[in-house]
Amino acid sequence: MFVQNILERLDAGEIVIGDGGFVFALEKRGYVKAGPWTPEAAAEHPEAVRQLHREFLRSGSNVMQTFTFYASDDKLENRGNAQRFTGAQINEAACDLAREVANEGDAMVAGGVSQTPSYLSCKSEAEVKGIFKRQLNVFVKKNVDFMIAEYFEHVEEAEWAVQVLKTSGKPVCASLCIGPDGDLNGVSPGDCAVRLVKAGANIVGINCHFDPMICVKTVKMMKEGVERAGLKAHYMVQPLAYHTPDCNCQGFIDLPEFPFGLEPRILTRWDMHKYAREAFNVGIRFIGGCCGFEPYHIRAVAEELATERGYLPAASVKHGNWGAGLEMHTKPWVRARARRDYWEKLKPASGRPKCPAMSTPDSWGVTKGHADLMQHKEATSLDELKPLFEKAKASH
Repeated sequence: MFVQNILERLDAGEIVIGDGGFVFALEKRGYVKAGPWTPEAAAEHPEAVRQLHREFLRSGSNVMQTFTFYASDDKLENRGNAQRFTGAQINEAACDLAREVANEGDAMVAGGVSQTPSYLSCKSEAEVKGIFKRQLNVFVKKNVDFMIAEYFEHVEEAEWAVQVLKTSGKPVCASLCIGPDGDLNGVSPGDCAVRLVKAGANIVGINCHFDPMICVKTVKMMKEGVERAGLKAHYMVQPLAYHTPDCNCQGFIDLPEFPFGLEPRILTRWDMHKYAREAFNVGIRFIGGCCGFEPYHIRAVAEELATERGYLPAASVKHGNWGAGLEMHTKPWVRARARRDYWEKLKPASGRPKCPAMSTPDSWGVTKGHADLMQHKEATSLDELKPLFEKAKASH
């Protein structure tokens, strides 16, 4: 099957829909460990990864992103995270799974790299680029369709990743996990985008750490920066599926609910309709999701943009438009909810009487170069944890 190049699609004005948050989805299903968040499931439990790809494809995704998040060797071995498989084996398995499912539909395969413990530990540019190059070698061998450098808190490291990925000759996306305040060194979203485009990125944007509306706002700032600089790019957004109005510059990892108490913040499918329309209206044409996004969220994005795309996803056969399937319910008061204005106006309750509407994020204020962020292969010791527990108690 011939699959059009992503840049050809975007140049033609098409909407490309990404997939969702594999590490969070597979952690909930019992295949990923929270903490390291590494993707060894691609080699250990390929059936689980394959099925999730298929669900996103059925829900409307045009991109099967390889399950290679945090699959660099320095991350796979960080803090006692022992592996039965090498980084290359995990990355190869992830590429094979993504390609197998992409071939079942109208989808492209994207090979992805993300930020590294080595950068946080102040390793050299050459060392960090070497990590990206080893991952890239697998993606080139497996002939993925394009590259994504995603989940970068520091634009400098993202630039290094883009420069390495660009040597493949494939289209390159660069996606930062920052909000309107910019990266963790205070570089504004607009300036970050300019630097990434100059480094060679064809598509720039935001993923993870913040909710859809914050991410869309940040991509809009990136777009304005690129245009002011007289440059050209396409734009992408792959946000969280969690409401994060109370986050600080580091996003949801600073929320006290991260990662095991986030469920009350989950966006509904109707929230996703609003997100998809807002992203489209500001000129973003690569629209997907990250942590918390399940296939039904992506289906909602695809359904909202069905007119522009010219078709509904396959999964919509089991989903009536704006709740229309409820017309078949046995209870009349539920049948009365089979209408768009009901779901658009609904203000969902949490059912948690004593819970606050907002949280107070942790604000430790450390980033690259700080002693607390120096990484090592050995497992975290109790002696290392005790002062962290005390500091956390004092901050609340």
